[in-house]
Amino acid sequence: MSHPHPELSAPADLAPGGLRVIPLGGLGEIGRNMTVFEHEGRLLIVDCGVLFPEDHHPGVDLILPDFAPIRDRLDQVEALVLTHGHEDHIGAAPYLLREREDIPLVGSELTLALLGSKLREHRLRETVHHVVKEGDTISFGPFDLEFVAVNHSIPDALAVAIRTGAGMVLHTGDFKMDQLPLDGRITDLRAFARLGEEGVDLFLTDSTNAEVPGFTTSERSIGPVLDRVFHTSEQRIIVACFASHVHRVQQVLDAAVAHGRKVGYVGRSMVRNMAIARELGYLTVPPDVLVDAKELADLPPERQVLVSTGSQGEPLSALSRIAQRNHNFVHIEEGDTVILASSLIPGNENAVYRVINGLARWGANVVHKGNANVHVSGHASAGELLYCYNIVKPRNVLPVHGEIRHMRANAELARLTGIPSDNVVMAEDGIVVDLVDGEARVAGKVDCGYVFVDGASVGDITESDLKDRRILGEEGFVSVIVVVDSVSGKVAGGPEIHARGNTLDDAVFEEIKQPIVDAVNAAVAEGVDDSYQLQQTVRRVVGRWVSGRHRARPMIIPIVIEA
Repeated sequence: MSHPHPELSAPADLAPGGLRVIPLGGLGEIGRNMTVFEHEGRLLIVDCGVLFPEDHHPGVDLILPDFAPIRDRLDQVEALVLTHGHEDHIGAAPYLLREREDIPLVGSELTLALLGSKLREHRLRETVHHVVKEGDTISFGPFDLEFVAVNHSIPDALAVAIRTGAGMVLHTGDFKMDQLPLDGRITDLRAFARLGEEGVDLFLTDSTNAEVPGFTTSERSIGPVLDRVFHTSEQRIIVACFASHVHRVQQVLDAAVAHGRKVGYVGRSMVRNMAIARELGYLTVPPDVLVDAKELADLPPERQVLVSTGSQGEPLSALSRIAQRNHNFVHIEEGDTVILASSLIPGNENAVYRVINGLARWGANVVHKGNANVHVSGHASAGELLYCYNIVKPRNVLPVHGEIRHMRANAELARLTGIPSDNVVMAEDGIVVDLVDGEARVAGKVDCGYVFVDGASVGDITESDLKDRRILGEEGFVSVIVVVDSVSGKVAGGPEIHARGNTLDDAVFEEIKQPIVDAVNAAVAEGVDDSYQLQQTVRRVVGRWVSGRHRARPMIIPIVIEA
């Protein structure tokens, strides 16, 4: 099994006739999925998603893949293929299309409809797009594509087989093997087997659930659980789930009808996505069940169901605002039932438990995956992955979509089915893999990091900025203003010291004021006359004192003014 190496250099030119795979996101994290394929000087991109920030990304709204490795080659991009409509696969597409607006888009009907609404939000014109479905084939330059139905936690998901002169790649996208899906659309193992018979030279497989033994539970199993919760709830029910989980919302609508309740959507993305799904026929809304969420308040609590965004504890989501009792028209009451019908994305645990505690504080009964079977995964567990390896019998495997531990577990499954260790390639974001003469090997590394979106700012926030924000958030800051005489250079006023965002009172700084004056005067006497160097002198004196005396490490902002 080949492993990524931290000392890898930039890859050499691709061998004639070879296929290059450049993962720019999704290998080493849950989200930000984006893979670039290069063949005969042309590029094909599969997926372009976002990663949602965690607690250590203060002020960040979204995290994008780094387009830098292909930025000067965007004119060589034949198409952007989207495997399904989740944010971690389509959310960064508008940012890519800002850089080249006419990249052809390829995806299923629902996927492109969800992306279309995002493009309108970004004020981007609808570029040329190709709606495809399972069984369809389409070619872009040297890439011949065939699409295969896969089952996932959103309708209309597709795997894609990419035929090139260097061989065939099969990319599963996100998938599972639910044998009794609500829409009757199963993962097409017959197509997987047929492609395997033809010869899959490189198999890119979803790793998210590779550590989970057995088979993923069917989505259908949630129906009876929802029915029991609805049956025992005597007041309002609030269900929080992903805004794209059409099948989950379908089951909530069906349960509401069975128990004589009306349903309202809360959250802009929920309202938008469910309208699209209904319009395209992916969501069946029974007559007279759906009402405007504001009108639900006119009904008795036992007839109300709200379907909300915010299952991951996002600070500005509808559910978070409900938990804090600052939502403009939904107010939690004693005896309400809240169902968190989604998984816990790694890194979001604290945010979700904050929301659960906030809801419980107001007397809500919170039902979640930890105490009821109200969520099943959208990803194949180890048993399903073994099944796929045995059916496809690929020559080479590249685990994708997951954290390092997930991809390593996936790689081990591939090895157990008889794929030689040398043909199971472990890569991370930026690690380039070449398929040449039927062999997949690590070829080098390109620089690619996180690109942070903060409001309207894209890519202006650095890791250093985030470190400063974390310090500010955890330790606060101390400002120190010193006035020096422009002629003598000696301290003529101050220091004036103020602390914010921590437990330090301004009065505690009295004892450090004279050492600051002495240090500045000593520096001037040694010939230091640059204000920046004097500021650094002040920072060192205050930093050492506040760390040693108060065990604190606030951000220190020194200001030296000449007068």
